[in-house]
Amino acid sequence: MPFEALLENYLAVFLATIVGTILVATALIGTRILAPYSKDRAKVTSYECGMVPIGRTRAQIHVRYYLFAILFLIFDVEAIFLFPWAVNVAQASHSAFWAMVLFIGILAAGLGYAWRKGVLQWNR
Repeated sequence: MPFEALLENYLAVFLATIVGTILVATALIGTRILAPYSKDRAKVTSYECGMVPIGRTRAQIHVRYYLFAILFLIFDVEAIFLFPWAVNVAQASHSAFWAMVLFIGILAAGLGYAWRKGVLQWNR
């Protein structure tokens, strides 16, 4: 593919990136200039329904929440790959079918491993 054709294909993407960057920068600079700003102790405290906070405002989160989030992302990505493949499976070759079977098998093995380790048990 000649360089001119490549530029023609990606010119819209390049222009959208530049315009988006300018818009975001303008919004951030405009907010900094126009928005009221005061350094008050009450603004940096945690809000607890109008009551004065007692103790620390930070709480430790158990690693199980992160494991659930990672498992969700894994299966969300699987769905992203699975739907376009399912639409075009009739035109795909046998190797594409077996590649998807392998992909789903790897994800199923990961789910089985997480299940066996007890990650999916929601105990307090």
